[in-house]
Amino acid sequence: MTISKIFAASLLLAASLPAFSVSGSSPAPANSVPSAYGDGWDCLRGFRNNGTACLAVAVPANGYLNSSGNDWDCSRGYSKGARGCTAVRLPANAHADDTTYGTGWRCDRGFRETNNVCEAVVVPANAYFSDSHYGRGWECLRGFQIVNERCLRLEIPAHGYLRASGDQWECDRGFARSGETCAAVAIPANGYLDNAGSGWRCERGFNRTGAACLALAVPPNAHLDYTGNDWSCGEGFQKTSGACTARK
Repeated sequence: MTISKIFAASLLLAASLPAFSVSGSSPAPANSVPSAYGDGWDCLRGFRNNGTACLAVAVPANGYLNSSGNDWDCSRGYSKGARGCTAVRLPANAHADDTTYGTGWRCDRGFRETNNVCEAVVVPANAYFSDSHYGRGWECLRGFQIVNERCLRLEIPAHGYLRASGDQWECDRGFARSGETCAAVAIPANGYLDNAGSGWRCERGFNRTGAACLALAVPPNAHLDYTGNDWSCGEGFQKTSGACTARK
């Protein structure tokens, strides 16, 4: 079945459905049908329920019956009021939208709403229009950064790379940021590069002291702790002045 046939079938189904359901044993009024859900009655599509009767929905000029079937909405380019549909006044460089709230119009691409008028968005060099209702309305191209409302090229140092955001850089693994450069991480003996890739840690059994990894002196009745870079006393002993003494 084609999309057009499915759409036509859905419209026929919607037209046959009642617009509002009322429960109870009161007589069914004109323009109603028995409720499909238990007792009571429903108004036909195009009629609204006022409690005891089904009244025809008066659709004004430039309006149409809405999906519920018991009220109306205005066509595109018109706004809904208490007495009917009023034509939307479009400012220059704007077009009507389908919203049922607000002004009923939106600015064309490349323009932004300011005090009910559409002003052109000034896009600087090395930038593109972002089609956003908030902020500047433009973004810098990848590899450029916003500086004083301009897009300046990022200077990426040796051993650096552009981040996924496109407006910042990071150092390669094994290098750490130092000002505007990437300096190699100096790993001491018995050390290794950490998970971040920009620092180092000591091997198990060694402790970081300044820029070196020194072997841990584990006293009697002690063992390496879970970090591997310190020690703890065994059961029945307590840490006292760099040694493990029996608990009293």
